[in-house]
Amino acid sequence: MRTDYHVHMIETGEFSIDYLQKYIQKAREEGIEELGISEHAYMFYETKNIISNPWIENRRVLHFQDYWNMFKEAKKAGLQVKMGIEMDYTPGKHSEMEAFIKSYPFDYVIGSVHWIGDWGIDLAIHRKEYEKRDIYEAYEQYFDQIVTLAESKLFSFVGHIDLIKIFNYKPDDQHFVEQQYDRAVEALSKSGTCIEISTAGLRKPVGEIYPDPILLQKCYEANVGIVLSSDAHAPKHVGFQYDQSIALAKSVGYKEVHVFSSGNRMSYPLG
Repeated sequence: MRTDYHVHMIETGEFSIDYLQKYIQKAREEGIEELGISEHAYMFYETKNIISNPWIENRRVLHFQDYWNMFKEAKKAGLQVKMGIEMDYTPGKHSEMEAFIKSYPFDYVIGSVHWIGDWGIDLAIHRKEYEKRDIYEAYEQYFDQIVTLAESKLFSFVGHIDLIKIFNYKPDDQHFVEQQYDRAVEALSKSGTCIEISTAGLRKPVGEIYPDPILLQKCYEANVGIVLSSDAHAPKHVGFQYDQSIALAKSVGYKEVHVFSSGNRMSYPLG
């Protein structure tokens, strides 16, 4: 089975069935059997008590009811699409995140780390911050959050688990990097949290799939489940370079992929 559970609709600034059908059509062309839309939670006014900073507040323009209504209309129209959300994991806001997640009938919830304090690690405008910081400390702080994200058990899977590599800043000490991987994998395995294999990294400066093959191998050995994702922000990106993600998954031993419905996880043969 092919899935794409990390898809956004922010390009038009509105949630319409006509635009949704463009994503669905592209998914059909790519042979994707399970499609999920997972808009960024920070864009909704309803998450203001979870995460807020000037960059986010300039982009917080959506009402969740409009998003939810789109899925209700899609169901009436017979369109098969899962309702997800991508939430910025925010330390110290577990109760607020849980309250938001439980307020709506999500099929799945992605937990992602985009911020270390007020530093947006994947923002082009913050790229030079990597040159000002100790990259070892940055990696440790990043994976601290991945660990507690998994331990919270609030999320179906982790989005782009090694996003910290996006601009190709990496510690030279491979042993140190793998130490960060190991503690993340342990938390994922204990909590039953999946990860995504995301081809979005191929479109970024790093030019690599998320996660790193070594990290993915460790996840496989620890029985951490996977989903396939493109992190599409436009219909053309749905299913982007999926042959590469499937090949990577199979290369480390994966034979199954997971899908979600009403928060429940099921497994199907990969590819």
